[in-house]
Amino acid sequence: MSETRGFERGGADPLLRLQASSSSRWWKEWAFQALALLAILVSMVVLLALIIDVFRDGLPRLNAGFLTSFPSRRAEEAGIKSALVGSLYLMLLTGLISGPVGVGAALYLEEYAPVNRFTRLIELNIANLAGVPSVVYGLLGLEVFVRAMRLERSLLAGALTMSLLILPIIIIASREALRAVPMSIRHGAFALGATRWEVVTRSVLPLALPGILTGLILGFSRAIGETAPLITIGALTFIAFLPENPLSPFTVLPIQSFNWISRPQEAFHANAAAAIIVLLGMLVTLNALAIWLRIRFQHRMVG
Repeated sequence: MSETRGFERGGADPLLRLQASSSSRWWKEWAFQALALLAILVSMVVLLALIIDVFRDGLPRLNAGFLTSFPSRRAEEAGIKSALVGSLYLMLLTGLISGPVGVGAALYLEEYAPVNRFTRLIELNIANLAGVPSVVYGLLGLEVFVRAMRLERSLLAGALTMSLLILPIIIIASREALRAVPMSIRHGAFALGATRWEVVTRSVLPLALPGILTGLILGFSRAIGETAPLITIGALTFIAFLPENPLSPFTVLPIQSFNWISRPQEAFHANAAAAIIVLLGMLVTLNALAIWLRIRFQHRMVG
């Protein structure tokens, strides 16, 4: 009888320990989920509070005259025409430079480059460059484009600097899009006698295009809100004219907002809030365009 009781006790102890261990793991998992949810809620509340504050201050100032007027020392007459046009020109030049270079680099690394130490070193450097602070790119642009190449404080120097900033993002996103294309597509094209160039341009690239476009637009979304690199290369804070060519001086919306918010007058703070609303609108538009393009190309491929 005592042996039976001892066996029962010995058999129950592992079960109790298993139940206690499961209960402990459940509580830990619940606590981690609650902590993660709390972090998300705090971040969303802070972001929502900032957006509400910006809209409350900036909406009364936002009108057609604000969009079509040049900056002025009088807050009531100041506008963002030069900064808005400068931002659009900067993004256009940045896209023309970084788009082909970034997608071309991704195509080479993913479809043509051999797997060796050199290519692995390049991939490691690209991944590291994606995490470099933006002001470092500004210092690089100041030394290379402004001083060495003598481009001065021009729109072209700013576009080249911003291209360096977003190139790692574009390359990484484009490579992920290319990797998502099944290898069977490539093998089938090769089996039909297609050359590597035909396989890449007619089979792989069209399928990867939605992901590539998404990466491009997300990279531009980061570039359009950056201030530190442009301040470092010497972009102007007050311009009462529009850029005439890529070598003209320029300003952008983040720099104009920074200039206004640094002034003590409350009226300029309202101007800065209105400029931030315009910048947020541009960011939302770019992200919505990325989503629309992705859905459209995916439907086209399915059809």
